[in-house]
Amino acid sequence: MKPRNKLKIINDPIYGFITVPSELIFELIEHRYFQRLRRISQMGMSYLVYPGAHHTRFHHALGAMFLMQKAVRVLRSKTTEITSEEEHALYIAILLHDIGHGPFSHAMEHSIVENVSHEHVSLLMMQSLNEQFNGELTLAITIFKNEYHRSFLHQLVSGQLDMDRLDYLRRDSFYTGVSEGAVNSERLITMLNVIDDNLVVEEKGIYSVEKFIVARRLMYWQVYLHKTSLVAEQLLVRLLKRAKQLADEGTVLPASNALSFFLKNHISATDFSTEILDTFAALDDYDIISAMKTWALNEDFVLAELSRMLLQRDLLKIKLKKKPISEEKISLKISEVRNKHNLTKEEATYFVFTGLIENQAYNMKKDTINLITKTGKVVDVAKASDQLNIEALSKKVVKYYLCYPKAH
Repeated sequence: MKPRNKLKIINDPIYGFITVPSELIFELIEHRYFQRLRRISQMGMSYLVYPGAHHTRFHHALGAMFLMQKAVRVLRSKTTEITSEEEHALYIAILLHDIGHGPFSHAMEHSIVENVSHEHVSLLMMQSLNEQFNGELTLAITIFKNEYHRSFLHQLVSGQLDMDRLDYLRRDSFYTGVSEGAVNSERLITMLNVIDDNLVVEEKGIYSVEKFIVARRLMYWQVYLHKTSLVAEQLLVRLLKRAKQLADEGTVLPASNALSFFLKNHISATDFSTEILDTFAALDDYDIISAMKTWALNEDFVLAELSRMLLQRDLLKIKLKKKPISEEKISLKISEVRNKHNLTKEEATYFVFTGLIENQAYNMKKDTINLITKTGKVVDVAKASDQLNIEALSKKVVKYYLCYPKAH
């Protein structure tokens, strides 16, 4: 039998050709844990606002690995020593950084599993893969967990200017058509350097960093926190919670085996055995979509109506305010829904609810982006910038929302 060529080239619409740097990475990409990312939307329900936003976590992970390859080349050219083992570990860590995402990216974390973050599941999957690949992922996991003695390696994987952000801002901008988010990721990487084991940006890259921070803020308001996307994701979370509540009460809901398992069982972070991890790995967006199509015909009004609303994009109305919503206003909306559809108060809260959103483009207290000046001085970009906007962008902006049915 002819051996397979494992050093493949993948054509990416953003960067052109991405090379798979090793046979091990090819095997990881081929693994069913990673292949399922083809069926996990990168931007959750955002396609209901931006029809082009159908790209997946699979796209993003490969793009982030491509940028990491560039970052390694740039840093080595500036005499930062990175061993071949560290290089390979960086590629694995960034490739697998999102492997634990559930269907529609974030909806699962707040509904049918109990406070289990995707980062936790990503780590469990990486540890499982490490066993399957005879410990070859050990260094990658150490870097991913920030337990390696060279901290800049972790900053490349997870920091304020990491390869994850540099890819998703540019990729999400491309697929949504929101040009304000189009950061010049390759220019930023070219400006990177390492001083005292920390990632820094050369002073001449300050305008690229400013643009990156502004682009991040605009993408959050225009895309990630877009009010229609927000409503859709909240409805999806509530749909899954309702399905779980009904399953707890003994209702048999048609769903895939994997989805049925999570509806019937209460799974927290400590419960993830190898078997449960494998069941989780069988879940993707298609399980949820196909369940919704069946649940839209269910006799439970709440489950059927939430399913219909998402499938037909007939969503709730949303009002954004600078101050918390008054209890009187919430009670009034709940009463209207109860009277109209003859619901209990608890059932009505699936259609009337409040919450808050936060946007902080740059955090001056955590993982600052530092510049290295021509004189060798290291300064926070917010202090070095001649534009006051970076300090302004580091302030957290909070908005409160109220969702309720439209008057038909």
